[in-house]
Amino acid sequence: MDYYKLLAVTGTSGLFELVATRTDGTIVKSLEDNTVKFMSARGNTFTHLETIEIFTIRENVNLIEVFHAMDKSDLPLPSDKDPKALKAYFAVVYPDMDFDRVYASDMKKMVKWFAFLKKYDIVLKLRGQEGEEVSTETEEVRK
Repeated sequence: MDYYKLLAVTGTSGLFELVATRTDGTIVKSLEDNTVKFMSARGNTFTHLETIEIFTIRENVNLIEVFHAMDKSDLPLPSDKDPKALKAYFAVVYPDMDFDRVYASDMKKMVKWFAFLKKYDIVLKLRGQEGEEVSTETEEVRK
């Protein structure tokens, strides 16, 4: 499974793999239970993980940069039920994060999503402009 195919869908928990698109919605596969289903574009908003940016005290960074920092960290993932533990974790793992604009609910999603990515051994790589995959560890994130 490729990172660039992963979607977050409003009103649902977890992550989904993009299977196909239709004019009135999207066909997705749940990472949790492998069910394939159609989701209407009327009631849902679909966001590719590779398009999500995180506020920092400098310039915004792509979510995958935070995932790379989490992957390199030796710290265990905090409980997603404890906002103080989440903030303390990200203060160490990604200290440039703008904690005034990145809320505990956002950090909770990042921890949950990262746990999904690790559980399913998804390689943290973005697509390049020509369709090849590019590791953000060696290349700058394209906007």
